[in-house]
Amino acid sequence: MKLSTLIVTKNRVQELELTLKKLLGILDFTQHEVLVFIDGCKETHKLIAKYNWVKWSWNEKSVGASSARNFLYKKAEGNILVGLDDDAHPISENFVNKIENTFLQFPDVGIIAFQEVRGLFSTDEDAFKNRQTQLIQYKTADFIGCGFAVKKSVYDETRGFPTWIDIYGEESCLSIEVLDLGYEILYDNEIVVNHRIDKKKRLAQGRNYFRFEKQLKNSIYYYLVYYPKPILKIAKLLLHNFKKYALTDKKCFSLFFKAVFAATHNFFKVLKFRKPVSNQTLQRMKLLKGVQY
Repeated sequence: MKLSTLIVTKNRVQELELTLKKLLGILDFTQHEVLVFIDGCKETHKLIAKYNWVKWSWNEKSVGASSARNFLYKKAEGNILVGLDDDAHPISENFVNKIENTFLQFPDVGIIAFQEVRGLFSTDEDAFKNRQTQLIQYKTADFIGCGFAVKKSVYDETRGFPTWIDIYGEESCLSIEVLDLGYEILYDNEIVVNHRIDKKKRLAQGRNYFRFEKQLKNSIYYYLVYYPKPILKIAKLLLHNFKKYALTDKKCFSLFFKAVFAATHNFFKVLKFRKPVSNQTLQRMKLLKGVQY
């Protein structure tokens, strides 16, 4: 088994089904597998019989994207694990070969971050036209959860996606563990996925508020778990978010204190996962260019 494609899904039946149809035309199932975790949404179960080539897992109650990934990735049999969102699919030619060749070309690379093209398009060709056309490869400190590949051997050396985070920030946790092990993360914009998000619709639904609360809480956890001296980083994080968001938006003001309360309430629970990385890793991360969104 060469490659496993892994997807966590929740309440997006149509989006998931389109992704599965796209993968059906890309993957060779004599060598590849697709694993899907249904995170507490009964409606998605109607796809199980329809797509019997998928290896399905589910939980009746939602456990959150990160815990779901943690569970699912342990079940993969491929040497390369490709992570996709349920509303994202590959649009570059020779998708699988490019991933395999990049890992062969760069033996020290543990994770490849793909180029993300956001938006709804009539065809994959239209989506592909909106990519960054100048080919770029560089070492980075992070990756985008909607499209990436990680060597299974490298993933197994880490603690996997964190069970102490629900959603938003789990990629940074896996990234810092991979970097601390001495591996590299490579952004390769020749490998492209279309993340089929409706930006206006998400904004109208208040997704930015949801993300703000989750990212603030999980960023506190991140520093607490991975930084040798987290107090100053957490203080700066809180001050920045209070001044930039909480003081300028009533909703953010409320969510700011909600996130801080949740982080305080779960302090000792998260503290059990504390495993600070080396100062050399932190210094190395400062020198790396950020991944392109």
